[in-house]
Amino acid sequence: MSVARQLFLLQLVVLVLVIAAGTALAIVDQRRDSDETTRRAVTAVATTLALSDGTVEALRSPDPTAVLQPQTERIRAATGTDFIVVMTPAGIRFTHTNPELIGGVFSGNIERALRGETFTETYAGSLGPSIRAVTPVYDGDRIAGLVSVGVTRAKIGDQFAASLPTIFAVAAIGLAVSAAGSFLLSRRLRRQTLGMAPDELRQMYEHHDAVLHSIGEGLVVLGRDSGDTARAEVVNDEARRLLGLSEGPVPVAALPESLRQSQEGDSRDEVHVTADRVLLVSREPVTWEGQRLGTVLTLRDRTELQSIMGELDSVRGFAESLRSQAHESANRLHTIITMVELGRYDDAIAFATEDLRLSQELIDRLMAAVHEPALAALLLGKVGVAAERGVDLTVTEDTALGPVAPLSARELVTLVGNLVDNAIDAARGAAESPGEEAWVEVTVRQEDSTMVVRVADSGPGIPADELDKAVTRGYSTKSGQRGLGLALVAQVVARHGGTIRTEPSLGSMIVVEIPIEGAAS
Repeated sequence: MSVARQLFLLQLVVLVLVIAAGTALAIVDQRRDSDETTRRAVTAVATTLALSDGTVEALRSPDPTAVLQPQTERIRAATGTDFIVVMTPAGIRFTHTNPELIGGVFSGNIERALRGETFTETYAGSLGPSIRAVTPVYDGDRIAGLVSVGVTRAKIGDQFAASLPTIFAVAAIGLAVSAAGSFLLSRRLRRQTLGMAPDELRQMYEHHDAVLHSIGEGLVVLGRDSGDTARAEVVNDEARRLLGLSEGPVPVAALPESLRQSQEGDSRDEVHVTADRVLLVSREPVTWEGQRLGTVLTLRDRTELQSIMGELDSVRGFAESLRSQAHESANRLHTIITMVELGRYDDAIAFATEDLRLSQELIDRLMAAVHEPALAALLLGKVGVAAERGVDLTVTEDTALGPVAPLSARELVTLVGNLVDNAIDAARGAAESPGEEAWVEVTVRQEDSTMVVRVADSGPGIPADELDKAVTRGYSTKSGQRGLGLALVAQVVARHGGTIRTEPSLGSMIVVEIPIEGAAS
């Protein structure tokens, strides 16, 4: 049986018991009120009749019955009582509903009335059990007679029975309204629990908890309210690891800004860059019966893959550079061979040595100034790639990096390689306009206790206010593309406590500064 049905039946039983108890109390209270009302009514009629001057005068007359009997019968009919008895202090009746009983002895207690007290009692008299009031009639200071007014229990029972349908009707209406409310609540609960039984809900929770702890992907479930003051409804262990979140409730504000963006719609394998990771994020809205309940985010770690792909890109760049150099070397070799065949030996020697001298000068300078072979090889390779793409790449004369470097070889290749690649793309794009010269200028050096990387190019550059966007996930100024270069650069810079900024020069310039621990200032 579902939770909703169990709750409905439990509520229904409780409501029936409560309403039944309330109805019983209402009946008892109504019966008590009927008796109390009757007591007040007969007391009022008796005291009014006893205080009447006409009653005293009638008791003084030779035949009190002739005067009082018609009056008491009219009063009895008007007040709805069953009997009005006027009697002597000895209890001899002057009036009665049944004229045959006139002159008889009153059946009831009169001692308290003879002491001057007005009282009520329930007594089985000549008309059966009744509630009656007895009060004295004074003629000056003496008691001239007694008046008793009563209503039979049978009549009180009839009046009480007449009120029962109203009580039962109110109880029935209350039960119907309560049952309807319980049904609507049960229906709402059934929708929220999907009609599951308690055991099914428990099993689902256990399976849900086990899956959340065992799956290799990060999972974040955001509710309908995705404001910064809201909390993520579900964050599994892998998501906490990938996002660097601590145990306990996770405010939405603690998530990376890119994940807090509008949750409308869905996306697949969207690249997000955090401070130290590259993540693939898929976004899926959760709906039920046409209503949007929230958003599910799945996170996959692509950091190692991205690093390997970066190294692969570097290798491809080196291979492309070697291909380009081989192509150029073949052209130069053919030229030298042809000069030799033409007998122009001096020209062939001069051509060969001049080309070798220029290349060797750059190699010797970089290898002497830069102590990291991977960085020197990267810069040499980028010179060839840039030349093939029609861009003049220059490594400045003041480029120099000692053996104490804050970055690993892989991080240096990531940082400098991405900056140079972006600069080459920007310079080449600007050179598509007639009369424009494409150039890139690279400087890597140590200034006091800081490693400084400057990459300038002839492109349009990135405005300072756009740099924050440029270092976030997938930003690119190129139409139809989504880049990671600057985001990966920013990741390396943030990891080592550095800074990245733009500076306008002849074209545009990006400057990266990273402190060098242990370097002499």
